[in-house]
Amino acid sequence: MLAAALLPRLLGKAPFSMPMVFLAVGAVSFGTIGALPDPDPIRYATVTQHLTELCVIISLMGAGLALNRPVGLCRWATTWRLLAIAMPVSMIAVGLLGWAVLGVGLAASVLLAAVLAPTDPVLATEVQVAEPADDENDDDETRHALTAEAGLNDGLAFPFVYAAVALAAAQAGWVWDWLAVDVLWRLTVGVVCGLLIGWLLGKLFFSAPSTKFRLAEHAEGFVGLAATFLTFGLAELAEGYGFVAVFVCGCTIRAAERSHGYHRVLHQYIEQTERMVTVLIIFLLGGAAATGLLAGITWQEILVAAAVLLVVRPLAGLVALAGRGTGPRERAVISFFGVRGVGSLFYLAYALQAGDFGDPRALWRIVAVVVIGSIVLHGVTASPSMRIVDRSRALRNGDDPPPD
Repeated sequence: MLAAALLPRLLGKAPFSMPMVFLAVGAVSFGTIGALPDPDPIRYATVTQHLTELCVIISLMGAGLALNRPVGLCRWATTWRLLAIAMPVSMIAVGLLGWAVLGVGLAASVLLAAVLAPTDPVLATEVQVAEPADDENDDDETRHALTAEAGLNDGLAFPFVYAAVALAAAQAGWVWDWLAVDVLWRLTVGVVCGLLIGWLLGKLFFSAPSTKFRLAEHAEGFVGLAATFLTFGLAELAEGYGFVAVFVCGCTIRAAERSHGYHRVLHQYIEQTERMVTVLIIFLLGGAAATGLLAGITWQEILVAAAVLLVVRPLAGLVALAGRGTGPRERAVISFFGVRGVGSLFYLAYALQAGDFGDPRALWRIVAVVVIGSIVLHGVTASPSMRIVDRSRALRNGDDPPPD
């Protein structure tokens, strides 16, 4: 925890990230200290599922609170393109790679497509909106698009995980149930719960009749966790998608009083909690990689992981943003930074407990390689890429460019 507090300040704009450090520390620790228990995500599947789930929902609340730009068709046009075009194209490509190159079955191919579909709000802090600001136009297009995309596609991948589970179980007539329940009902309930709870909490925080109930006047940051768990729990009880509900709730709370300083208090507490949980997960992932999770990896799996990070997402992003009124550097950065991370680990842990997809270690190997590759690749390139984008935008707007 002490290192998690110090490293972001010590690293500054260095071309590597905090997750890279803890990934390496985990690998070294578990690889050299023989008395440590085996951090096997297959053996400890339930712990893996709930720990990663906790990290994702906390991060989703932070993303919703951080976004300064109000939701709208035009204001969020880049995000809608990424969700409607880049995400489906990426899923189709990953599914085909799983079937044709890895030789896995239909259900496992669909599962890989779903697991590797969402970009991650946890590991992509360098390329996302940093904190709430008073000006709704404070977000640049690159950071806003990547933050909003990561906030929404974590929940939108869930229906396809359910489709993979239904295929693995060979359920008859599953398509209609999937469309009616897993797509329409669960998504609708998630959005409605997020809107309703966010609206009620916004009223409580900012405009309650008594100042005793007006929590914004007391600046207690842990209320952000209360909002996260309340929203997630109620949405799940109503058979909705808690991931969607939490992000929508965060956006709705922000919209209740957009320029209030309490948003910074909530976001800061959420960010600190998220960082603590992220450190633990990445530390354990490094340990798992060093103690056998990647044992037996094949060149086909490495090839598919490289294709997902270097070909599939960048090309899908460029296709989605073609004709969009952003600069070429912004389009390139948005397309490239499809960070894969903790959300993918959660979905895989969840699905493997819900259905039979063949060899679980093979699926864990390919997903772990993609996540580790994303941590390293995007960790090295995030700071330099964002400096280039910031300088380009400043020069285009006639402002002084940020210092190197």
